[in-house]
Amino acid sequence: MSKLDSGMMQIKCVEVAELLKSLAHPSRLMITCYLSEGEKTVGELQELCDISQSQLSQFLGRLYREGIVSSRREGQFSYYSIKSKDVLKMLESMQKIFC
Repeated sequence: MSKLDSGMMQIKCVEVAELLKSLAHPSRLMITCYLSEGEKTVGELQELCDISQSQLSQFLGRLYREGIVSSRREGQFSYYSIKSKDVLKMLESMQKIFC
């Protein structure tokens, strides 16, 4: 492996480690697993995950800031979805292995 390849590997490893750190809470992981099935409203996620609205808002805020989820507003509802196709593929792989 050349130095350039090694340098790129280090950069990618840091990126992946940050992504995994973002998902390294059971509730954040559960939220992203449900979102991997398709777009959901905050109310739907709250019911599915059985967590308080304030906790859900904190978790969604972090996932949004870290570029894992995107949101859109339609009327009085906020809809969330997985932003990155790579994250979606990773979540699908984890579900196949662990679920």
